[in-house]
Amino acid sequence: MADEADVFDVIVIGAGPVGETAAGRAVRGGLTAAVIEERLAGGECAYYACIPSKALLRPVGLAGEVRRLPGLELRGPIDTGAVTARRDEAVSHFDDAGQVQWIERVPATFFRGRGRLAGPLAVEVAGPDAGVRALRARQAVVIATGSDPLIPDVPGLHEARPWTNREATSVREVPRRLVVIGGGVVGCEMAQALHALGSHETTMLVRGERLISRTEPFAGDFLVRSFREAGIDVRFGRTAVCVERPVPGGPATVDIDDGSRIEADEILVATGRRINVCDIGLETIDLKPNGPIEVDASMRATGVPEGWLYAIGDANGRNLLTHMGKYQARVCGDVIAARAQGRPDDLPGMRDTADDQGAPQVIFTDPQVCTVGRTEVQARAAGFAVRIVEYDMGEVEGAYLQAEGYPGRAKAVVDEDRRVLLGVTFVGPAVVDLLHSATVAVAAEVPLDRLWHAVPSFPTVSEIWLKLLEEYGL
Repeated sequence: MADEADVFDVIVIGAGPVGETAAGRAVRGGLTAAVIEERLAGGECAYYACIPSKALLRPVGLAGEVRRLPGLELRGPIDTGAVTARRDEAVSHFDDAGQVQWIERVPATFFRGRGRLAGPLAVEVAGPDAGVRALRARQAVVIATGSDPLIPDVPGLHEARPWTNREATSVREVPRRLVVIGGGVVGCEMAQALHALGSHETTMLVRGERLISRTEPFAGDFLVRSFREAGIDVRFGRTAVCVERPVPGGPATVDIDDGSRIEADEILVATGRRINVCDIGLETIDLKPNGPIEVDASMRATGVPEGWLYAIGDANGRNLLTHMGKYQARVCGDVIAARAQGRPDDLPGMRDTADDQGAPQVIFTDPQVCTVGRTEVQARAAGFAVRIVEYDMGEVEGAYLQAEGYPGRAKAVVDEDRRVLLGVTFVGPAVVDLLHSATVAVAAEVPLDRLWHAVPSFPTVSEIWLKLLEEYGL
């Protein structure tokens, strides 16, 4: 039995942005909370993913904008040392003291160690001193353990100690020769960033025939052109079949399925992620420890008697995006507090509906790719009466002022039965600032006849909204 000091209303396993948010919402609702973290408080996003990758990519995108605007010029290559120094500031020099202080100011109690379920409402914390502390929750336990990079089973690859997003985003010395395995978001972002910062021989091995294959096809087409113009060797339909690295830290050779071979200083694997629920004690409550935890729209785990377990973020497999995990965390924390205090738990903000509509996402390449809602393929598969509207963003007057030869395109997926947007994709320089307006239109299901009266400012790239609606016929 845990001491009374070790009993909390809510125990959150995982102190990334998702777990922190859930604890904060529960405390705001009048509950006490404990947060457990084995690694760095702040999670993968703060130190090895979203924050550092964008710190590395911002100079690359800005350099691209400068090159497209007459009257400006780059005076030499990007200063890699200055970029990585700013990255270090962005990640607090990999020191989580500030994040721990934030958690304690919530206020929540922070425990350093590995948290594991030990039966219903029970959690054990294995601390860095090898001691184990028993905690008990009065109301709920929240699993927010995130995910880890997945390394494919290629002979010799594990032994070669390849980079994942963690090594790529925390890079100190940029390798001159880089092989990137994968053509998804991480592969595209880091291939472009590292190539611009000094990986002058960058090769991408993409198993399929497209980059960022979950987006509209034209988005990947724009990236391929940009990458190849920059000198990145993109090879489609190719996989690594064997890797050799005789000397740790030395050069590696990658054998490809077409019989060719590449020598590289580093190999970056960007082929997906593994949900981190395998060793958190799920077996103690009769749940399978080898896959995402199934949840309902309130983030409560299904199939758990008494309904005390919740899973948010990557742990439930619904969406592996930080902002969507934080959205789920707000739902979760509010629902737990309401249920604990006998208040209504079915208010509009207490159910996850955004994941079903399609999450917003930004790929911070040059050009940027921004998307929200369903793609055309997804909308048709779901049975909607689909109409497609597309427009060349370079034809918008504001785009010409933004950059000469502005490379970009927009696409809207319309539900013809209701005349609302199902999805929107923008590709172009600095289009990130267009995304939230699209997200509002999709999430709120704003009728196109009403959206027509949201007048974009002249002369800005946001006039793409007017062009899309005119193409539709309004």
